[in-house]
Amino acid sequence: MNTHFHLSHARALTRRQFFCQTGLSLGAVALGGLLSRDGYAGVAPALKTANPLAPRKPHFAPKAKSIIYLDMSGAPPSLDMFDWKPKLAELNLKPCPEELLKGQRFAFIKGVPKMLGSPYKFAQYGSSGAWVSELLPHFTEIVDDVALIRSMWTDQFNHAPAELFIYTGSARAGAASMGSWLTYGLGTENQDLPGFVVLLSGGTDPTGGKSLWGSGFLPSVYQGVQCRSAGEPILFANNPAGMDRASRRRTLDALDKLDEIEAKQFGDPETVTRIAQYELAYRMQISVPEVFDISKEPKDIHDMYGTKPGEASFANNCLLARRLVERGVRHVQLSAPARRWSGT
Repeated sequence: MNTHFHLSHARALTRRQFFCQTGLSLGAVALGGLLSRDGYAGVAPALKTANPLAPRKPHFAPKAKSIIYLDMSGAPPSLDMFDWKPKLAELNLKPCPEELLKGQRFAFIKGVPKMLGSPYKFAQYGSSGAWVSELLPHFTEIVDDVALIRSMWTDQFNHAPAELFIYTGSARAGAASMGSWLTYGLGTENQDLPGFVVLLSGGTDPTGGKSLWGSGFLPSVYQGVQCRSAGEPILFANNPAGMDRASRRRTLDALDKLDEIEAKQFGDPETVTRIAQYELAYRMQISVPEVFDISKEPKDIHDMYGTKPGEASFANNCLLARRLVERGVRHVQLSAPARRWSGT
């Protein structure tokens, strides 16, 4: 039996890594050994060449190549637009039935509240027979081209937990957002732009905070990159005073070598993430200004979107989202409070 130990094969462990790897009991260790023997595990990926955002094919051929997610906080309730509730209309202004209140706790509600049905008229449209209210006359013309999902529900009624639930599937912070999962599973087509871009037009973060585009327990390379439609598109991406592009390249090459040494020593995926993010930031210095310059769009496009170059607006962000997905960005997330998007 060869008991010779090669130091070149040793990998240092931090305290955090040790507990992460041993917290699943010896059964996990044994399973890892069996999988390694059969060729399924135990071989570390190439740290230098691995690109966590490289495009990957899904299990099935998709119809959609990218997603633009519009989060217009403060929108009219779906009960007034396309979620017809005949029972609620029947109970309009009547005391809430006891069976709906039993065992439930509602914020800011005391005693027995009254039910409130929609005051608007509903009718069925399209071959699907979808119910749409009189508030959306133009929507009725395309109702067969839209997917209306009515099977999802939640008991979260406060803003922040409800937003977290929508974006991450959990009412508590710490889970990965939908955009992070998408780029984790599919990567992105354009390696000179982030795979997941977030555009805010309200001046402040949404109620759920930055967790709405966070990567949670996934490597941080999959978190959303927050951009702006006015001013510098991405903060701190440009070179500081006194550093040109050649100097930045030499600096990144030196950091790359140091990170590669650390990655081989500790095997921390965040080190690979750091390498990828530095390199992406370097490439974005060239690609981002062109994408975010909407002034080159023709006048009829600006009239259609209601855009004004140089302003921070929801309309500008909608046009930017289109330009980003045209260039291969996988997921673009727009967020705006009601006062910013209504009327645009």
